Amino acid sequence: MNVPTDRPEKSSAARASVRKASSRARAEAQRSEGFSMRSARGSDIPQIIALDEQVTGLAKAEYWQSLFERYSRPAAPEHFFLVAAAPDGAADKVLGFILGEIRAWEFGSAPCGWVIALSVRPDTRLRGLGRALLDEIAGRFTAAGVAKMRTMVARDNRLLLLFFRAGGLVSGPYFELEKELG
Repeated sequence: MNVPTDRPEKSSAARASVRKASSRARAEAQRSEGFSMRSARGSDIPQIIALDEQVTGLAKAEYWQSLFERYSRPAAPEHFFLVAAAPDGAADKVLGFILGEIRAWEFGSAPCGWVIALSVRPDTRLRGLGRALLDEIAGRFTAAGVAKMRTMVARDNRLLLLFFRAGGLVSGPYFELEKELG
């Protein structure tokens, strides 16, 4: 079944132009804000747990530790766990993070990049960190050979929905369905 989208398909030249512009935007944001983009480290996990709890109101220490263990293995090149960090004395201060993977199991869909989690410290928002994280993972998905990026957003999470829409994500060809099991 073909589902019409609200954007025409971009040519490979147009995609390359967007990637170059995104790369320049990431580099500029990093220079102006003094942060680095890198893979998450074990020492980042307590800060990631605290940031997630601050933003979501839920403490999920075991969840984040298990994701780090799964997504930071060298044998899993399709997994990405990235942080935007700023120097803070002898350590790095985690300003934000993004977690994603490449997968292809949703009802015969082609491989695509999935953004599973993204968060930025509330006191550092509106400085381009979230956009830099999203652009970085998009670049890694592209380098790995996938042409689509997907995520899920709660209908009532207007801030995150607007953020992803501003990042170029639009409604895709699938509907998320669920059923209460209790």
